[in-house]
Amino acid sequence: MDIVVDTSVIVAVIAHEPQRGALIGLTKGADLLAPASVHWEIGNAFSAMLKRNRIELGHALQAIAAYRQIPIRYVDVELEDTLAIAERYAIYAYDAYLIRCGLKFSAPLLSLDRGLLQMAEQAGVHTLEVG
Repeated sequence: MDIVVDTSVIVAVIAHEPQRGALIGLTKGADLLAPASVHWEIGNAFSAMLKRNRIELGHALQAIAAYRQIPIRYVDVELEDTLAIAERYAIYAYDAYLIRCGLKFSAPLLSLDRGLLQMAEQAGVHTLEVG
């Protein structure tokens, strides 16, 4: 089964956040998909942590090394369809990419962002969340 994952899920796993075990359990045996934008969002998330002094560079680099071990298939999504989703739900393209990915591959979306999950459901994407 394919599951679309967003940045919040990946960061929670590689940064050993409390939801880590549940997220790994939900994705065990699944093929992970993400729009290509998620790769760059990971870098942005860690640069924000560095800027706010929430993490040291060495720990960030360890997390990135762990991230590189996660088998994620990065896929392209159509910009035209993504923009239509962004306009319809008044959301940023980054969230619309994830919704479009779920629609395109008929795959559920796993996220820690409840707002994103609500928009995805409205768009017809099945969602998964940590209980």
